[in-house]
Amino acid sequence: MAAPSSSDAERQRDKDRTRADILDVATREFADKGYTGARVDEIAERTSTTKRMIYYYFGGKEQLYIAVLERAYLAIRALEAELDVEHLAPEDAIRRLAELTFDHHEAHPDFIRLVSIENIHRAEHIARSEVLGGLANPALDGLAQILERGRAAGRFRTDVDPLDVHMVISSFCVFRLANRHTFAAIFGRDMLDPNRREHYRSMLGDMLVDYLTS
Repeated sequence: MAAPSSSDAERQRDKDRTRADILDVATREFADKGYTGARVDEIAERTSTTKRMIYYYFGGKEQLYIAVLERAYLAIRALEAELDVEHLAPEDAIRRLAELTFDHHEAHPDFIRLVSIENIHRAEHIARSEVLGGLANPALDGLAQILERGRAAGRFRTDVDPLDVHMVISSFCVFRLANRHTFAAIFGRDMLDPNRREHYRSMLGDMLVDYLTS
């Protein structure tokens, strides 16, 4: 089989760049305005393309929204898969996993808004994704291995469900961003205050280790 010509390769790169640009803009549009409020016409205008071209790449508004969700979830799952903690003690490994989630969520507030929006829609779009359903087990594999090492070493309690630990990590990290404004209005504290960042980051790890070693 003949190798692709340079012109074919360039066309593919152009397609990939266009698709990535559309997803970048669509991510912000859906995160800011929700699924219902977002407009494909606006996304097209801000990407200097056309509504027809967006439909060509993605099929429609719902498919574009699902593609945005898929890319957002795949990004955090890829980071988790690349995390190398086998050389660390179980306590340090669980802290490192929690810190990875903490750092990712803080750096990607659009991800938090997308998750909140999708929960408003009762995950009906995620349920239609052929990609996201297959991410559940890999998301827990690394965590389960850390917990197993901790149990084998006699350091972690034996009645821990990996999904429960994942829920604790996720709930802390998501709450800190999703409820930032209401929390500040009620209690007068900005949970994203840089002066308290390391306190919260360490606090999450402390809670997990205290629970796992109790």
